[in-house]
Amino acid sequence: MRRLLYILIICMFSLSVAAQTMWSDSVKIYFRQSRINYVPTLHGNQLALDKIADSLAIVGGDTSLYRLRRIHVVGAASPEGSIRFNKWLSEQRAATLFNYLISNGTFLTSVADSVKTHEFLGRDWRGLLRMVQNDYNTPSRDEVIALLNDIISTDGAVIDGVDPLLRLKRLAGGKPYLYMYRKMFPELRASKVVLWFDRVPNPFNAPSIAPRLAPLSLSYAPVPEISVNAVPQPRKAPSPFYMSLRTNMLYDLGLVPNIGADFYLGKNFSLSAFWTYAWWKTDRKHWYWRTYGGDVALRYWFGKAAAAKPLTGHHIGIYAQALTYDFEFGNKGYMAGQPGGNIFDQANLGAGIEYGYSLPIAPRLNLDFTASVGYMGGKCWEYVAEDDCYVWQRTKKTRWFGPTKLEVSLVWLIGKANINLGKGGKR
Repeated sequence: MRRLLYILIICMFSLSVAAQTMWSDSVKIYFRQSRINYVPTLHGNQLALDKIADSLAIVGGDTSLYRLRRIHVVGAASPEGSIRFNKWLSEQRAATLFNYLISNGTFLTSVADSVKTHEFLGRDWRGLLRMVQNDYNTPSRDEVIALLNDIISTDGAVIDGVDPLLRLKRLAGGKPYLYMYRKMFPELRASKVVLWFDRVPNPFNAPSIAPRLAPLSLSYAPVPEISVNAVPQPRKAPSPFYMSLRTNMLYDLGLVPNIGADFYLGKNFSLSAFWTYAWWKTDRKHWYWRTYGGDVALRYWFGKAAAAKPLTGHHIGIYAQALTYDFEFGNKGYMAGQPGGNIFDQANLGAGIEYGYSLPIAPRLNLDFTASVGYMGGKCWEYVAEDDCYVWQRTKKTRWFGPTKLEVSLVWLIGKANINLGKGGKR
């Protein structure tokens, strides 16, 4: 009996020692939305890489006390955006992390391909499901969990022409999606490396601890062919397209037809262009209502609504404006711009700043309220109408500083993903 007890104790001790010889470590870094470049200050990325530096410093080479058994690289993306674009993001994010490690002098450049594996998650539905299961504040949580399980069961594929992302956006009027977009999606925009080691005691030539990885602002470089062969070379992926057309209803009421457009540039910036044209006249009554011109503006969008979808919410901007007009009531008229010329002939010019808010009112419609303040100056010709002639009276310079434009515009959203949440749309 005593001998059997000794044998059991020895076996348990042996198993314990064997278990202790196994060791794993990992590092996870985060990326900005739709980006693949490494940002050291984002979510403690550099601290995470410092952590893995110690693991890598004591592994590799003939003098190492540890033997690397496997290295696994994972790239992931949050669900917004197209399937193809998110697949590309996950591949390049995995490559970015691996390239960072080998470019900082770690032993990974000499690791055999047989110990390397990779995984490109694309839209990380499983990661999102885990986060929802752990967050009891998620709106319509049970319905979201059921839907995510259904999406995962089909590997996130498009079924009957319906993108699973649209199914998630439609759920409960879009409230769960907005909550997850703000609270959970940033956690899914990540890349991870997992390392598995054998501890192999070696009393000779024990390595010293290498210095930590220094911060590096890394622009993406292609993955060398000697590393993970399955990681593709970088290629340009299509970015989601966002555009809008608008008409200022205040101008429409004043019988001044107009049209404007906003083109989303990325990083919350858009380029706006606006044009007006009215050329009404009744010679018999000496009644003229003529104006044409336009402006261009660079806008920056901010706030929660702008974070959820471009071209929505608060925006500020700077603009430049050119305008001509010819107004005549009765027999006295006022003309800006060279008589008989066009907008390039001494038009009134202006510039300033603007602020506005674009309010969703339908799946593809917004109502945009914008006010502009700035300077406008130029020349104005005054004349009177006598018989069939227009007699010049005087020319004066105009200088105006103050409100220059007021908009209450109806906006039509253009782009596959440019649909408002909770307004009966498919988002």
